[in-house]
Amino acid sequence: MSNRSVKRPGRGAPSLSAILIYAQTLLLLAVTLFPVLWLVQLSLKVESEAFRMPPQLAFWPTFDNYLALLQGKFARSFGNSLIVSLATTLISLVLEVPAAYALSRAGFQADKGIALWILTTRMAPPIAFAIPFFLTYRYLGLIDTLLGLVIIYLTFNLSLVIWMMRTFFDGLPRSLEEAAEIDGAGPWGAFLRIALPLAGPGLVTTAIFCFLFAWNDFFFALVLTRSQAQMAPVAIVNFMNYEGWEWGKIAAGGTMIMLPVVVFSLLVRRYLIRGLTAGALKG
Repeated sequence: MSNRSVKRPGRGAPSLSAILIYAQTLLLLAVTLFPVLWLVQLSLKVESEAFRMPPQLAFWPTFDNYLALLQGKFARSFGNSLIVSLATTLISLVLEVPAAYALSRAGFQADKGIALWILTTRMAPPIAFAIPFFLTYRYLGLIDTLLGLVIIYLTFNLSLVIWMMRTFFDGLPRSLEEAAEIDGAGPWGAFLRIALPLAGPGLVTTAIFCFLFAWNDFFFALVLTRSQAQMAPVAIVNFMNYEGWEWGKIAAGGTMIMLPVVVFSLLVRRYLIRGLTAGALKG
């Protein structure tokens, strides 16, 4: 037999449906990322170039706005936000993840009603709690303190942690925990060695939501703080004064506020995607 070259069929041109999907994806990315990219480029411009018409896309970037923030009072506010958000997230998870597991494995008929009652604590608008918290904090001396902010964020994050983590624990097969208990592990051993590692994606997702609530809060940080415990979102308002709005510093502050959340989400994006989808499945 004579050797004949075999031509493998190559990939043809993309179909019309594939082109439409790619076009829709690019359009969605452009619409979603445009405000972010515009904010970043605004933070890298001097004040005279910020709102030049037509917009100047090619420019020499400057970091003067960021240096002004780091050398001013904004750096302290940024640190306050970081401390309060991390402390709130950590305490919320330590206290309420075991509670969510206990509620998931309770096995009595009222567990769903209790979970719904816990969730209702987040249904009221924040302004409804402003005056009671302010009067209580003034009496206890917690106005303008980091501890006061941590406490008020905990009151809202605890219900979120219980509701979300209970859903993830409900999706885990109980046979694994029963097998661990047969091997000698008690309830805490089954929780720490079996249930908690399996619920890792849900734990990461819940932690991100807790961090975001404390990090992005403006209302309580404005009402309950003055200068010592001022948070980063409130500190940006200081650049809006009667002399004019300092748009370069406002854009730089907004970029710095976005940066920790974006970096953390990119680092745990694999667990975040699994966590957002795992809660809808039940084994």
